[in-house]
Amino acid sequence: QVQLVESGGGLVQAGVSLRLSCAASGFTFSNYAMGWFRQAPGKEREFVAAMKGDIIWSGGNTYYADSVKGRFTISRDNAKSTVYLQMNNLKPEDTAIYYCAAGRPTPPLPTRSNEYIYWGQGTQVTVPS
Repeated sequence: QVQLVESGGGLVQAGVSLRLSCAASGFTFSNYAMGWFRQAPGKEREFVAAMKGDIIWSGGNTYYADSVKGRFTISRDNAKSTVYLQMNNLKPEDTAIYYCAAGRPTPPLPTRSNEYIYWGQGTQVTVPS
């Protein structure tokens, strides 16, 4: 049974950092691209960051939405089947439910929701204004 379980969300003040984790099971984690998406109240789910799996292809290993570039970092530990999202200098506009997802293992790096196969339940991040 495939599972993706996010953790690490919370209520934090603007300017501080959080690290989200997503523990995966039930599939060959290292093969899959992993991504983070978020959905704010009243808005559509949006892409945040993605990182490719072990399959070798030309091009970058990671990709970020412009809104988080330079502040967020995606990483993964294949030995632990876990993907992380380090979020620095959080802003009120980062408030959302954050979801991790496992995506298409082949290039190009997936950035759209419909390119992702497995999804977690989400973890809430709240940054008051």
